[in-house]
Amino acid sequence: MSGMPLYAALIVFSSFISAVSQVLLKKAAMKEYGSRLREYLNLPVISAYAIFVAAALMTIWSYRGVEVSQGTLLETSGYIFVFLFDIAVFHERVTWKKLAGTALILAGIAVTVLG
Repeated sequence: MSGMPLYAALIVFSSFISAVSQVLLKKAAMKEYGSRLREYLNLPVISAYAIFVAAALMTIWSYRGVEVSQGTLLETSGYIFVFLFDIAVFHERVTWKKLAGTALILAGIAVTVLG
């Protein structure tokens, strides 16, 4: 597993672009469309799903060089990206529950990595 850092970085990157995909879908859902068909067949939605498929394929391919237990741990970085995007893009309030949840995710990652 000499390329493990590269595969690990690819999993984190795929989690990041998956979070970007979720932002695109949420932004598209916040708009009004003239018809039901236009809700699903517009550039942001189609782009978001294409990005999501690319992220999934990257993740699957990355498991060639990363143990499953490590890969699933790396994929949790997506929760942190979504948390940050909620604040930066959607200007959502940071509540103690959100902070506690993010802290638990980080603690779980730390325990798994160090344990």
